[in-house]
Amino acid sequence: MTEIADIEIPASPEGLAQALGQLDSHAAARLLEKTDPKISAAALPQLGAKAAGVILALVPPALKMAIDAALPPEVRLQWERDLSFPRGSVGRLMDPAWAVFPPETTVRAAIDALREMVKKEFITYAWVAGPDKKLAGVVVMRDLLFAAPEKPLADIMLKNPFSLKAATPLMDAMREVLNRHFPVYPVTGPAGELLGTVRGGRLFEAQAIEISAQAGSMVGVEKEEKLSTPWLRSFKYRHPWLQLNLLTAFVAGAVVSFFQATIDQVVILAAFLPVLAGQSGNTGCQALAVTIRGITLRELRKGSAHKLLIKESLLGLLNGSLVGLVAGGGMYFLARSQGNPLAVPLALIVVAAMTGSCVISGLFGA
Repeated sequence: MTEIADIEIPASPEGLAQALGQLDSHAAARLLEKTDPKISAAALPQLGAKAAGVILALVPPALKMAIDAALPPEVRLQWERDLSFPRGSVGRLMDPAWAVFPPETTVRAAIDALREMVKKEFITYAWVAGPDKKLAGVVVMRDLLFAAPEKPLADIMLKNPFSLKAATPLMDAMREVLNRHFPVYPVTGPAGELLGTVRGGRLFEAQAIEISAQAGSMVGVEKEEKLSTPWLRSFKYRHPWLQLNLLTAFVAGAVVSFFQATIDQVVILAAFLPVLAGQSGNTGCQALAVTIRGITLRELRKGSAHKLLIKESLLGLLNGSLVGLVAGGGMYFLARSQGNPLAVPLALIVVAAMTGSCVISGLFGA
């Protein structure tokens, strides 16, 4: 576990950015409180607009104002623009588009300008945009290096380059870039105007974090909890879920106790309670896993929930019936081996219970 007191306050923006990336948002905010606002302002852009925005929302207002004042104007304006887009969209991850030139800019002029830009920013491509700010092309550094000095960028640029729309959800963007693997993608608005850029690594990282948090969210783990999260904060988020889980266990116990008299008379039924619970629980988990995958991949559309419920009910009925027949057969032979005269009714009860529990579990899982 990493506590703030154990971390040496980084003296460089690069070191601070690395330290912030290893902490959850609350711990990162506390680290910023002990850091020079100018160093913080230089480090936060390296985390991206989304992560930086989450951290800044947790720092005291006075410190936030000091960091905002120290941010480069381009970065501050870009972050304000990013917040205008929906959560989970490409627009929330945008960085400023550096190295944007008019089509008539010569190779010599572009190189001279880039020499100064690379002293402050990491630049991969040069972008070409007209007076209307619409993205017209992209210039690869290799082409820029070997082109004649007086040649305009319009002659060497790759025209109509691929771009992501700012309002596109992350999962849809992942599908679009799956077979492209560019280090940087331009981000455009509805009319094709260049709004910013997003790094491919940051795009995949954001979606990976979102997916990795899904498993934890089903068992009461906070979305942002990391190995470095303080134990007290982890306790506050995990414990209520355990109390809720205990409540549901008591409800299940109450149901069993309601039939205690029957179980006392037919003790053999108690041996099959774990079997019923295990199979129905697994059926619910299967339905839940498919549902979460459908939500993640945007397959679950508005108005299609009833089809999913019908499908999972049918699967619960079929699976429960087949598994119930096997379990019922096991109950029959076990009851016969003990000389129980109720072997057939007990077997039928197990079949019915298994079928019903699987149908209900499938419905609740979906």
